[in-house]
Amino acid sequence: MRSKGLREKVGRVEENNDGYNKERGVIKRSHRKRTIVAAFIPLMVLAIMIFLLFSPTFQSFINSGISLPEVAIEKIEFRENPGQIIAFIRNVGPTEITIAQADVNDRIHAAAIEPSKTLSRLSDAKVIIPFFWNPAEPYEVGITTDDGTRFSKTIEAAALAPNPDSQQIIFFAVIGIYVGIIPVMIGLLWYPFIRSMSRNKYNFFLSLTAGLLVFLGIDALIESNEIATDNVSPIFNGQMLIVIVTTISFIALLYASEKLTQRAIKKSMSSAEMTSPYSSYSNSTATNYPQTRSQVNQRQMQELVKPLAISLMIAIGIGLHNFGEGLAIGAAVLLGEIALSTFLIVGFTLHNTTEGLAIVAPLAKSRKLMLRRLVLMGVIAGAPTIAGAWIGGFLYSPIATIIFLSIGAGAIFQVVYSIGSWVLRSVDNNNNDKNKKIVTVNIFTIAGFAIGMIIMYVTGLLV
Repeated sequence: MRSKGLREKVGRVEENNDGYNKERGVIKRSHRKRTIVAAFIPLMVLAIMIFLLFSPTFQSFINSGISLPEVAIEKIEFRENPGQIIAFIRNVGPTEITIAQADVNDRIHAAAIEPSKTLSRLSDAKVIIPFFWNPAEPYEVGITTDDGTRFSKTIEAAALAPNPDSQQIIFFAVIGIYVGIIPVMIGLLWYPFIRSMSRNKYNFFLSLTAGLLVFLGIDALIESNEIATDNVSPIFNGQMLIVIVTTISFIALLYASEKLTQRAIKKSMSSAEMTSPYSSYSNSTATNYPQTRSQVNQRQMQELVKPLAISLMIAIGIGLHNFGEGLAIGAAVLLGEIALSTFLIVGFTLHNTTEGLAIVAPLAKSRKLMLRRLVLMGVIAGAPTIAGAWIGGFLYSPIATIIFLSIGAGAIFQVVYSIGSWVLRSVDNNNNDKNKKIVTVNIFTIAGFAIGMIIMYVTGLLV
């Protein structure tokens, strides 16, 4: 009887628990539904507002004013055989437009418009003007819409647009090698010199590297802003695009750098533990030998791995910057805005030699460095100049140039952050008091940073 009563009590408890769980589940589902409805309410309100904006009543108020046309002349090319001037235009105004005529130096000329002379908002067209032009002379190309509004763009010195043939490909490759790869490789030759320096002098060159890179980053932002101002329509908000891309690039590469460093540290620590004389002992036995952990502790591994990771990120950052620089060089040749003289190439070479110095400076205190790895970093930093010159010369796009220059700027600022955290890190004293720290900030670090920026400014005057 007692066991029967006990079973009945247990049954009632289970029934109560089942009822409680069911009630709790119903409450959770109801709460989830309310949350979903709350999330969709703002979207529903927004949809209603947009619907009302497109209603006839609202459109009558919105369209009561006069919409002015806006045409952006994005690029002008000069062709020969036969002589032609080709203007690439885009409708960046709020309404549809029709191109009525084209002129060169205020003289109207017959023109063919492809694919159509009527352009909807943000669509583009190519205006082909038969015209026998002379190299190195200035030309103003004008486009007039059917309502009489004229838009123009001036080319300071006409130059034949490059064609993607073998001669032009080799030409841009040679320029990229001279401007990108050779200067970086020359800078790598500083490695034995920096390696033999004392700690303070080493910190000087690390800070000098940071100064070089800060100048490069600022230079990339200024160049991006110039392109956005001169070649990008305000509707695309080029300056804000620069800020967005630079910020995203900085954050993404900072995350990638930290992951790369941590992965390399774990891999090195695992290798050290495998080669440790105590690896055959159990964990409990190994704890009796403090030397084991001191041989493979994370701080020692960081001292070995961090410089390599910083140099790799410097090479990647400079490579992205040089890709944008190559885009700018190729575009300048395409648009007839640059004369590639020997003096200019020498200026680029001197200016970019310091990039190789920036790569080798963090590696100077590494215990072992393979020549193959050093050369690979030089190629990563310099070779993108060639690809950039090809793309900029044959497929010029101001938006693409802005994006890649901004990516390079973000990458460079991420590298500066890594170098700064490395130079300003706390290090242990050599005395027995391990709780005391010293920070490697002194006149060497301050002077190095200032001299680095001055060097880049002076060599930049030659470009």
